[in-house]
Amino acid sequence: MAPRKKSRPLEELSTAITRWTGGTTAFALAVAVIVAWLVSGPVFGFSDTWQLVINTGTTIVTFLMVFLIQRSQNKDSMAIQLKLNELVAAVKGASNRLIDVEDLSEAELKALHDFYVRLASLASRDADVTKSHSVAEAESAHARKHRADTKQKS
Repeated sequence: MAPRKKSRPLEELSTAITRWTGGTTAFALAVAVIVAWLVSGPVFGFSDTWQLVINTGTTIVTFLMVFLIQRSQNKDSMAIQLKLNELVAAVKGASNRLIDVEDLSEAELKALHDFYVRLASLASRDADVTKSHSVAEAESAHARKHRADTKQKS
């Protein structure tokens, strides 16, 4: 594996916070803050300021967490896509048109989806679905089988 480049301080901080906030300790701390806020309600007479404290705190935490969650999802998604690209590139007979498929437009993705739905439909008619790798191959194989079945019945 290639040596890793030194991360930037903000990236290291966001990675550390993302890991920490996904853990049991962070959840326990959040529960403790809510319990402390609830218990302090009678002391502050359930005032508007008392409510504003929790509303402001949760709004700030939520605002920051949205960015951390999105960052984490983007990173995970990119890693998964790279692994899938490696598998597609390495598997003999796999369609290289699927490498970087995530960069296609929605219309192009829909066209590919329709292609594979059609391929799956054709392949489901065959006992061995590993035999065909394209719609054309599947249609050709299906037609050959259909002709052979027709001849056999005659």
